[in-house]
Formats: sequence, structure tokens, C-alpha cells
Amino acid sequence: MKNFTLGLVGAPFGLKGFVKIRSFSGETGHFSHLKQVTLKKDGIEKEHEVAEVDLKGTNLLIRFAGIETPEAAAIISGSEIIADRKYAAPLNEGEYYVEDLKGMEVINVDGEKLGIISNVIEGGGGDLVEVELPSGQMRFVPFRKEFFGAPDFDNSAVVLLEPWILSDEQS
Repeated sequence: MKNFTLGLVGAPFGLKGFVKIRSFSGETGHFSHLKQVTLKKDGIEKEHEVAEVDLKGTNLLIRFAGIETPEAAAIISGSEIIADRKYAAPLNEGEYYVEDLKGMEVINVDGEKLGIISNVIEGGGGDLVEVELPSGQMRFVPFRKEFFGAPDFDNSAVVLLEPWILSDEQS
């Protein structure tokens, strides 16, 4: 079971404890199937039962069991919504979640293991993968087609086309 961060709890909405939700995928339909989630705020995780999901215009709203007032809803504002991967937005052919790259082996064109993707940092200039080398050192590599081949999810590996980028001496 792999957990995904699906969205972010926003401001309270109405008088019954609903909160606005910002879906990280931009889609909202998959939220209607949620029954139990983990809310994470300030490093603290707490399980919550989903009592009700509603769509009011363009607002996705959720009410959690035991949260029945705007004041109680305000306390969870800013929390990340974490749930099992099966509740993530469906993907189209050829799409994948950045989260799926974590733990993949980084190999060269000959299949030699160069490291493991330990993290993916999403930024305005593009994604960076953090590669943990066999020595334990970490290197950041732009996740672009000039450096990486297409991820092979069946074998949990991705080919690094330019292995020199992992060396200490980059000229």
C-alpha cells in the first residue's frame, strides 16, 4: 500500500464544518470515494473519517466526522490530505505520478545500477530527482529527456543517458 498526498485542506465553508479542498491533480471525482484519510499538519498525522463530500460550483468540499463547526474546521485548515494510492486521480496512457519515481533504480544504458531515486523535488524550472549513489552521497539531476529515458515501471528502473552528471567533477 502506497500513500499519496491528494490535496490540501483550505478554509472553512458554511456553518456545518465543511472545508474547501484544493486537489493537487486538479480533478475532484476521486475524492467522492474517500472514506478514511490521514490529515498531516505541522508534522503531526491524524486519521479522520470522511463524513461527506460535496461539490458546490467550483468548490470541492469535505466534512470530516467530529468536525461540525467552522471553528473546528479552521483547526485542520492547511492540512495535507493523505490516502491510499487507489484513491488518487486516474491516469491517462503514458502518464504517471511523480511519487512513482521514488525508489526506482537509476541505471546506465548497459543496465549497470548507478543509484536510486530517493526524492523528487518539483519546481518552477522543472523537476529534480535526488539520486542516492551506492556510496550514500546524493546528487540532483534535472528530470528531463536530455538526461533520462522513459521510466520502466515494470522493472522499476530509469536509464540515465548522461551518467557524467553524477560525478564529482562535472566539466
